[in-house]
Amino acid sequence: MGKRILQRHRGKGGLQYRAPQIGKFAKVRYPFVPEGQTAEMKVLDVVHERGRAYPLAELDYSGKRFYIPAVAGTTVGTQIQIGPQASLTSGNILPLSSIPEGTAICNIERYLGDGGRLVRQAGESAILFANTAQGSTIRMPSGRTAFLSPRCRASIGIVSGGGRVEKPFLRAGAKYHLMKSKGKAYPRMRGIAMAVVYHPFGGGRHQHPGKSTSTSRNAPPGRKVGNIAPRKTGRKRIVRPEDKL
Repeated sequence: MGKRILQRHRGKGGLQYRAPQIGKFAKVRYPFVPEGQTAEMKVLDVVHERGRAYPLAELDYSGKRFYIPAVAGTTVGTQIQIGPQASLTSGNILPLSSIPEGTAICNIERYLGDGGRLVRQAGESAILFANTAQGSTIRMPSGRTAFLSPRCRASIGIVSGGGRVEKPFLRAGAKYHLMKSKGKAYPRMRGIAMAVVYHPFGGGRHQHPGKSTSTSRNAPPGRKVGNIAPRKTGRKRIVRPEDKL
């Protein structure tokens, strides 16, 4: 019986491959405020949580602590308003129907009450493209558009922490600890660079798979690597009109 390959070992879900819980202390979401009401919260602190690329704003609302992504310009002591009557100031939280078109927004709810799910990466923001009675159109940082309920809430402004990735990793250890905090595999070894006992694509005098990289969805765990049940592989062939003749 050969050694289990890394993909199979990781799939078991052992502790050495899970994101560590040490340094994690917050669920990032908007506080519950009855729909139609406007409330005010105070920023108690701006903190860092392990594995997150952006700082968190610690809020005090009705004696309870809540954490949301800190918008650029947020400082300790800032008053943040949440609700349809909140002012159009950076950091405030409003329904999409109450935000003017063309405004930069972040931490957008995908569904009403989920606490914010979209556009939460450091330095990112989306644009409220259009507001209609049927819904709101959002232009995502990727260029795609999303159609959401106008009742969903969003923060005005840009998520703080922009420019973080511009600083290079000068040591391999710094990169290792970053990836470990996120529970991701690092460093990653190519299957074709391994020995044949460690990976189905390994072995041989040259670095090539030596077999098809498309794998059945019903393949056993030790062989289920590469492109699993792909619909198509390779470059897309463009059919020109003269080719049909």
